[in-house]
Amino acid sequence: MAERTVGEEAHRIKRDLLGVGERTKHRSRTAAPLKGFTGAPGAQQRVYRFRFYPTADQAAQLHRTFGACRWVYNEALALRSKAWQDHRVSLGFADTCRALTGWKGIPERAWLKEASSTVLQQSLRHLESAFSRFYKGVAKYPQRKSKHRSNDAATYVRTGFRWVEDARRPGTASVTLAKQTKPLDVRWSRALSPGLLPVKLTVTRDRAGRFFLAVLVEEVIAPLPAVFLPGDHEPKAVGLDLGLVSLVTLDDGEKLPHPRLLAKYGKQLATLQRELHRKLKGSKNRDKVRERVARLYARIGDVRRDLLNRFTTRLVRENQVLVVEDLPIANLMRGATGRGRRRKAALSRSITDAAWGELLRQLRYKCAWYGRTLVVVDRFFPSTRRCSACHAKGAKLDVSVREWCCAECGAVHDRDTNAAVNLRAEGMRLYWTVAASLPPPHRPPSVIRASELIALVPAA
Repeated sequence: MAERTVGEEAHRIKRDLLGVGERTKHRSRTAAPLKGFTGAPGAQQRVYRFRFYPTADQAAQLHRTFGACRWVYNEALALRSKAWQDHRVSLGFADTCRALTGWKGIPERAWLKEASSTVLQQSLRHLESAFSRFYKGVAKYPQRKSKHRSNDAATYVRTGFRWVEDARRPGTASVTLAKQTKPLDVRWSRALSPGLLPVKLTVTRDRAGRFFLAVLVEEVIAPLPAVFLPGDHEPKAVGLDLGLVSLVTLDDGEKLPHPRLLAKYGKQLATLQRELHRKLKGSKNRDKVRERVARLYARIGDVRRDLLNRFTTRLVRENQVLVVEDLPIANLMRGATGRGRRRKAALSRSITDAAWGELLRQLRYKCAWYGRTLVVVDRFFPSTRRCSACHAKGAKLDVSVREWCCAECGAVHDRDTNAAVNLRAEGMRLYWTVAASLPPPHRPPSVIRASELIALVPAA
């Protein structure tokens, strides 16, 4: 394998063969250290999402901006891939920024100037982040963005928008984006902290044609008061067993019903998909049906997110410690071949409808925000077939078995409730082990994983 090209030869290749300009813009200036943004002590990043309704001119300008961001991302990806494959030259963010300046100077690409330069540079930063994740081994090689499959998004940093807070309604503001003259018609469903200046804004358009404004701020989130058991100083804990019959089962027997939204809207989706298949590709009628399908999927996603947000917020407010199982969601979602593949496909569809990953994600960041602790029990812990009364381990249970009787003590258990009780007991054991190893002023972290405590916690 050829070695990486560096030094003057690399500079020559960048300049003559790849079209990357020289670093001449700031050579006459004295170098000064960059001034980074420093938020308040203890501030955390938080995103508020609002829907807005653009005018016809604003929608057209945003549509051109989305296309320019996608084109710049794909062109920079192709340039970096070509530089390495053909010349063994590594390009970074600064190199692609200089290449972007050259692209704007080409008359055939003058439409790039219709989008804010900072927005296009943010697209290059996203590509740099994708390569960083690839180099760390946590993601695949970056792929091109498709006009029909990728999300339409544009990120504006502080120099790319004007934010004027409304004195009559603190926490709301008049937002004007770069290359636009009128402020956006934002529906402020909730107020931000007064006097808060966003770090960046991200404008998105989903497949249903709805526009959203994501406001990234850094604010100090006050933790919730600690919750203890009545008459005791032990933190209140809850065990959560995630399933498909019931979405979540608590250790006290309460069950959150599975909404089964894909099954609820299945017939309507199938009708629209058949109608979409009959339409001629590229026709306006096909676009109309495709938008109807996208709106239905958007409704399903909105209902699912609202249900999970309400439930996870309630759990975090009522409990100090939350215990879940480390589910191998990616392995469960793998496609199956051969016999039983239809049953496996139905199982994967049910897991997708249940949105276990989104539920766990919400629990993680809400516990970190509000001073709670999420304990993740090892996936091999026998929570289902272990008797919560006498702790005897029974035989392996089929998925169809919803109740079982302990052969040692004769106790009759509901499958999911018994698992939740066992998860709570194991989670509290891990919690107290970690708490005992910390100095008195320190509190347990927001997330405790059993897989990371093998050397500290003895096996059950």
